[in-house]
Amino acid sequence: MDKLDGKIAVITGGSSGIGLATAKEFVRAGAYVFITARNRQELDFAVAAIGKNVTAVQGNVANLADLDQLYERVAIEKGCVDIVFANAGIANTMERLGEITEEKYDLTFNINLRGLLFTVQKAFPLIPDGGVVLLCGSTNTEAPNPGFSAYTATKAGVRSFARTWTAELKDRNIRVNVVSPGPTDTPIFNKAGLPEEMIGKIKAMFVETIPAGRLGYPEEVAKAATFLVSDDSRFIRGVELFVDGGMVSV
Repeated sequence: MDKLDGKIAVITGGSSGIGLATAKEFVRAGAYVFITARNRQELDFAVAAIGKNVTAVQGNVANLADLDQLYERVAIEKGCVDIVFANAGIANTMERLGEITEEKYDLTFNINLRGLLFTVQKAFPLIPDGGVVLLCGSTNTEAPNPGFSAYTATKAGVRSFARTWTAELKDRNIRVNVVSPGPTDTPIFNKAGLPEEMIGKIKAMFVETIPAGRLGYPEEVAKAATFLVSDDSRFIRGVELFVDGGMVSV
């Protein structure tokens, strides 16, 4: 039997990168997935790429009305959600201390932290006892990069949520864990508003810090995520699993 046979999963930020790779992996493992993202065209592409057992709901996790619409759709079509992967996030433009704007700060926190919190909270009535919540963190909390202080702070908050919720949800046997990718070759680099030349330099800089000698692939994070939401990890709670080629451990 497949590891996620019959499970219903919600993946935010599911139209590209790690979210899309994880949606594909969950479906291969037997789950039905609901994916959400802001861009309709990217969602349509993702649905075609996943191929089966998927519903796309356009929305922004920073907009609570959009989250309500997402879970209304889940409730109508499936009645519950066994797995929530709160993956949506942005790295935004590099801004060092002294350059950080209120607009960029608010955008980063609204999506990465506020949006993640309400993604989980609004799913809560649909999650059965024994369900699983997986949060997307970042190695930046252990190996911070200059210019990303707001982003890094949000990911530290994600780790804190996992600890607190693990304690809060123990009576319902709901497991909460964090998967924290290291530098991964996804479209997030291109969405950071940086010139191509700088993106190339940043990738090369990351590779020098990774014992594996390369950037990660979204599919590698997806396999770790699948492990953390399956029964294979049923005795694992409140952990942060780094998928980073050894970057923060060496």
